[in-house]
Amino acid sequence: MKWLFILIGVIVVLIAAVALIGLTVPEEHSASRAAIYQEPPAEVWRTITDFGSYPAWRTDVKKVDLLPGQNGLPAWRETDSHGNSIPYEVVEIHPPETLTAVIADPQLPFSGKWTWDIQPVNGGSRLRIYETGDVHNPIFRFVARFVMGYTRTMDLYLKALGTKFGENVRPAN
Repeated sequence: MKWLFILIGVIVVLIAAVALIGLTVPEEHSASRAAIYQEPPAEVWRTITDFGSYPAWRTDVKKVDLLPGQNGLPAWRETDSHGNSIPYEVVEIHPPETLTAVIADPQLPFSGKWTWDIQPVNGGSRLRIYETGDVHNPIFRFVARFVMGYTRTMDLYLKALGTKFGENVRPAN
């Protein structure tokens, strides 16, 4: 029985330490990642704006529901393999170069904005993703900063896009 109390005590201390460290991490963060593709900008644009096809090439997305957006702009809900879903809505669009979307659920413990910027380069394209986010919960801030990293989702996205195009890309700053 003594070991059970010790184990519970250790768990409580670890959670408290994570929360305290999380309190020292700023709520706001920003990051960007880029990758170069051999596809022309128009093809990259077509692919990244076909939100309904995301599950076909993004391994982290299992389902997409298209939603009515504000002012006629696109909106969608992504569901992952764990059943977690996040709604997004486009807030700015300039085909075929720039797309900006935000998380459309203010009740989540985090919020964010992503801008995709496509530029022609050497007969192909460079796609840069800019992320600005807020993580309100200190435990989630700890995980985002020290466990997952701020660029993990962007890296997965850029690599998956490369795989869709039959290319092995390496995201970079």
